[in-house]
Amino acid sequence: MSSALGALLGSREIVITCGPGGVGKTTTAAALATSVAYDLGGDVLVLTVDPARRLAQALGLEGLGNEVTEVELVQQGDKPARGRLFAAMLDMKQSWDALVVEHAPNEQTATSILANPLYDNITSRFIASHDYIAMERLYELHGEGKYDLIVVDTPPSRTALDFLDAPARMEEFFSSRLLRWIIAPYRNRLVGMASKPFSQVADRILGTQFLADIAEFFILFQSMYEGFVDRAGAVGRLLADERCAFLVVSTGEAVPAREAGFFAKELQARGFMLGGMVVNRMMPESLTQNSALEGARALHESSPELSGTLGIDEALMKMVTSELLRSLEDFSKLALREQAERSVLGDYADVLALPYLAEPITDLASLLTLGRLAIGVQ
Repeated sequence: MSSALGALLGSREIVITCGPGGVGKTTTAAALATSVAYDLGGDVLVLTVDPARRLAQALGLEGLGNEVTEVELVQQGDKPARGRLFAAMLDMKQSWDALVVEHAPNEQTATSILANPLYDNITSRFIASHDYIAMERLYELHGEGKYDLIVVDTPPSRTALDFLDAPARMEEFFSSRLLRWIIAPYRNRLVGMASKPFSQVADRILGTQFLADIAEFFILFQSMYEGFVDRAGAVGRLLADERCAFLVVSTGEAVPAREAGFFAKELQARGFMLGGMVVNRMMPESLTQNSALEGARALHESSPELSGTLGIDEALMKMVTSELLRSLEDFSKLALREQAERSVLGDYADVLALPYLAEPITDLASLLTLGRLAIGVQ
């Protein structure tokens, strides 16, 4: 699949890496963007969410922020970089502030929302907030038309579909009965019979001023409802467009692999382009073959002769070869399980297995190495 993945990245404007948490989505997204920029050319942006500090260091940056920063592609070997690499990290507050300013009907409303004492707290705790803002930022950056490819690292989510469902959940919240109960008394200055019991209980529990602050915030926020819904629809159309493809990232472990399979199936059911599956940290395929185990067994059985030849205590030699055999048996079982999970994932799309790397990603060179393994560049 390596060459196929390279072709996919070279033919799309947006590639979204997604899947369960803890499987290396951020590193994969950064590695792919780095290799495409360096080896295939063009202006490539990696938009990441909550990256580890070591990744920012690997990119040669002191830190990542909401503003796009160019990454210096230091020449590796005798081949110079063909393109340019840019990076940005989703900043929740800056993105929400920009969204409010853009969608508010006037400057006074935007100022009132931003000044509301509950603004930061509520927007940072919306159920769909992180995922919704990630899509908003992607839409904004793509609309600028500055980049040949944007590689997106999706937010870590409890469920794999949060990223796709965020606009619908945001719209559902705006039209919810709970929200109407909260704001109706303050919008009309009259408490209807239906909302009065709720308001009385809420007043006692939360306090009148707290409810008033919430009501003011959402009354102002609802003035942006139409803009939010229109933008969510535009984002949805972009994600379903042929210019965009999804890349599901997993490991060979059973739980993340099954979650990745579920996500792949849901992407296809919703009509999104599934470009492929990447399985990180795979054990070497050679461990699934009998030759390694047979060699370890033979070594263990010949430990008495080896101890004499090497001048090592026989009991110590037997212990060492026994431990070697046991470790290989464990690794072999793990490799076989990973291969089985990989086979299942292959029912959804082409699968690229990336090996477990002994050394961590610490610099641009190691990112480039991983990216080249993925897209098949020598």
